[in-house]
Amino acid sequence: MKRIGLLSDTHGTFDTPLRKFLAEVDEIWHAGDFGNIETADAIAAFKPLRGVYGNIDGGALRVVYPQWQQFDCEQVPVLITHIGGYPGHYQSGVETRLRALRPKIFISGHSHILKVIYDKKLDLLHLNPGAAGLSGFHQVRTALRFTVDGERIEELEVGEWKRNMGLY
Repeated sequence: MKRIGLLSDTHGTFDTPLRKFLAEVDEIWHAGDFGNIETADAIAAFKPLRGVYGNIDGGALRVVYPQWQQFDCEQVPVLITHIGGYPGHYQSGVETRLRALRPKIFISGHSHILKVIYDKKLDLLHLNPGAAGLSGFHQVRTALRFTVDGERIEELEVGEWKRNMGLY
């Protein structure tokens, strides 16, 4: 069993509310737009980190983190990218990749909008944790945490923070 923390669009922010929310997870997955290598390094020093680069991430981040990340967590195949869309509105080429790789969890970020959608057509859970950072149009910062136990995805929780405020 693994407890997973899921972030996206931190845009240079890894602060106390995020650290408190992620304190009990085993690892953190990041769906891109870290903002800078220092933020990625701070997250990786806090917990084991898997991530992909986002459209604002350049240089060192693109050397360390790929555009796509595919792996198994317990017995659940996972696929992560930054710009992926969501069920019924996938970005060009994404549905073809999903059909070929057949993940049970597909994670993307970019929109700054929290989405948890089961895609019946592709039999996968789509997760977009929204934006955990302070930059962007969003008024509420969000992150997710959940448990992967064997083939099961359980205990999904949402962390929400008003901009520049603590957890509520």
